[in-house]
Amino acid sequence: MRRSDAHSGDPLQCEERTLVAARDVAPRMFGIGLACEGSAVMSAQAHSPASIADHALNPSARVHRAISPGERKLRIINLGAVLIPFAGLVIAIVLLWGVAFSAAYLYILLGMSLVTAFGVTVGFHRLCTHRSFTTPCPVRYALAAAGSMAVQGPVIRWCAEHRRHHQHSDSMGDPHSPHVSADGSWREGLWETLKGAYHAHVGWLFAPPSKGLGKYARDLRLDEALVRCDRHFHMWVLAGLLIPAVLGALITMSWIGLLLGFLWGGLVRVLLVHHITWSVNSVCHLWGSRPFETHDHSRNNPVVGILGLGEGWHNNHHAFPTSARHGLRWWELDVSYLLILAMRALGLAKDIRRPDKPRIASKRRRSTVGSGATNTPDS
Repeated sequence: MRRSDAHSGDPLQCEERTLVAARDVAPRMFGIGLACEGSAVMSAQAHSPASIADHALNPSARVHRAISPGERKLRIINLGAVLIPFAGLVIAIVLLWGVAFSAAYLYILLGMSLVTAFGVTVGFHRLCTHRSFTTPCPVRYALAAAGSMAVQGPVIRWCAEHRRHHQHSDSMGDPHSPHVSADGSWREGLWETLKGAYHAHVGWLFAPPSKGLGKYARDLRLDEALVRCDRHFHMWVLAGLLIPAVLGALITMSWIGLLLGFLWGGLVRVLLVHHITWSVNSVCHLWGSRPFETHDHSRNNPVVGILGLGEGWHNNHHAFPTSARHGLRWWELDVSYLLILAMRALGLAKDIRRPDKPRIASKRRRSTVGSGATNTPDS
């Protein structure tokens, strides 16, 4: 992606008018309209004659489809794909404790994981992509820098790719759908579904780069903080590897500490955050509940919801994409939203958006056709 040279000002002193302009453009392009909040686009199943009849008799009726043996096996495989790597990591930590791992490296691993993961979930995703709240320029730059250290790509390209996903979710044009490839459907059967799951999880990264992303990033190019951080991507990737290495060296006052800090807080941390993020693309479009009607196969997955700091409540997110809160029910833990609230308490965030109760209720009744979607700021 070409870098814009139009903005050379310091992001820590940039004027807030760039964000105002961006927020005027983004919701029209990628918030409510294209991300299907209040959209009249629904799945073929929702518009089938049987479904329409059910809704006519009972507007709150839900369609329950029997789960095939193949789908049941796939759900078990998905659960294993999420939990087994973490179990292996825990086992490795236990076996290496006192040899190549200790409490110091655990703190470095967890600390760097949280910083970079929040950079993705709160910074890249909810702030930059969906404009779910606003922040001063320095905070916006810091969150984008933290997300860049996760090594998932420059902030502007990441956001543009994600906006494209929302517009074409689980249809032709979606860059990482487990249901539809660039050539069409993955077809039926367990093996084909596994191929789709692999594509959504990691295979899409090896596909040809998406074209035409510029139209998804016009407002982002107006934000000087994001433009500057986008240019600094490689610098922040390097910083994300050097910081844990230096911490390990300072804590242990040894060269071995530097190496192990780099290993656990750098390489292992990148692997961990990568797979949690990728699980949202794959697992959360295959396994979980669908309390809201959307035009895709997005699902709420409690395992990914917890590990992904709230990102796993994915059906909620696709139903209300501009909402800063993804865990809409009291028991749906959304740590990323809690961080946003903490930022507001410190004066670092405002204009936090979430759907009001009538809108949530209307979505649960699957009465999306012809309804106006509104997000209201938190009180």
